[in-house]
Amino acid sequence: MSSSVTNNISIKSLYTLFKKSLSGENQDYTTGSIRKAIFLLSIPMILEMCMESVFAVVDIFFVGRVGQEAVATVALTESVLTIVYSVAIGLSMAATAMVARRIGEKKPEEASRAAVQAILIALVVTVIVSIIGFIFSADILGVMGASRQVIETGVSYTRIIFGGSVVIMMLYLINGIFRGAGNASIAMWTLFLANGLNIILCPILIHYYGVRGAGMATTIGRGAGVCFQLYHLFRGSGAVHILRKYFAPDWEIIKSVLKIAWSGTAQFLIGSASWIIMLRIISQFGNATIAGYQVAIRILLFFLLPAWGMSNATATLVGQNLGAKQPGRAEESVWKTAKYNAVFMAVITLLFLVAASPIVEFMNHDEAVQKVAIQVLHIVTAGYIFYGVGMVLMNAFNGAGDTRTPTIISLFCFWAFQIPIAYLMAIIFGWGPKGVFWAIIITETVVTIVSYLIFRKGKWKKIKV
Repeated sequence: MSSSVTNNISIKSLYTLFKKSLSGENQDYTTGSIRKAIFLLSIPMILEMCMESVFAVVDIFFVGRVGQEAVATVALTESVLTIVYSVAIGLSMAATAMVARRIGEKKPEEASRAAVQAILIALVVTVIVSIIGFIFSADILGVMGASRQVIETGVSYTRIIFGGSVVIMMLYLINGIFRGAGNASIAMWTLFLANGLNIILCPILIHYYGVRGAGMATTIGRGAGVCFQLYHLFRGSGAVHILRKYFAPDWEIIKSVLKIAWSGTAQFLIGSASWIIMLRIISQFGNATIAGYQVAIRILLFFLLPAWGMSNATATLVGQNLGAKQPGRAEESVWKTAKYNAVFMAVITLLFLVAASPIVEFMNHDEAVQKVAIQVLHIVTAGYIFYGVGMVLMNAFNGAGDTRTPTIISLFCFWAFQIPIAYLMAIIFGWGPKGVFWAIIITETVVTIVSYLIFRKGKWKKIKV
């Protein structure tokens, strides 16, 4: 009887915490239970990351009905677009670190001012990227190894995506601001809105406009999400509140944001560029291989982004607790989150070992594409547990404002290690695409080991933001 009562209390407590995590209430993550703090931050961040991955899955699901050329177009465009994502994520990391540190110091006005300065920087960058991407869309696809048929089919899709890259930049950046402030639920609801529109519009617009309809649907959905974000920032219902006076350039804050953002951007550019090279290697084995690889990556991201969501909680906890002068609590948050992430990734590894085939068959009906995708899932997930721990450690550095350390780790592991190994295995040793897949898990394991050794030294605790 007492056991039953205890279980009911536990279930009720979890349900209460779950509702609280989605409510958007301001929380103080510098005191109280760390486990509770991880839960309150992780739930909306996990759902947010799931929603972000849905963009990719929805597009590839509906575009897959159009044909291999359409799938290859989305794959190649998204690969180059990761450069835009890298800039957005770099600025987002800077905003998260600075906002979290100011919130931990109990200085919400300074947090708001830093957020606006990051937005100004993003707008300038996006104008340049949009113009270049729109004008040179066909050339971009050609450089990536697209066939003439793929370029003719997909250039309009690429133009729409690059032309609307401002919504990608803002979506990532402003969600980073909300996460730094500890209000992860707004970031989550933003992605729910954006994805809901994308899911509704994607099949309709693809029916009328082909593959470019997917680009239109995605851009409209993300644009609506950005409007939702701006509404809450100007409304000022959370810790961060945008006022007109904050839009005057503050060069000291801009300098601080750029100091963190440039290495954060470089960190993801290094990783993204290495993925582009990896795809360039894979493109030598035909459109079916490109499509199969892309289908698998989209599926992997769908299951991987919840782990990224949990690791994002680390950045907020580290930033706020360092701001509150509690480095010990910051470090404890990292180790607990890493443990939870490792368990989650172990479950995902088992899932793909037994169910990769039906999952891939649901996403794509082409047998040649399915064969490649299943092979990717079986090989890459073998290193998922290491990857789960590694992403938490990397986010801990970023949350502390130490974006330089993970940048150096990425430069060494991805460029000096992963690309040469992938080329050797795939081309020189004749393993084909399988050589690229094995290079991925070997590299991620090395990243985790190096990150662990550096993290234990504790220099990240002394970073000033």
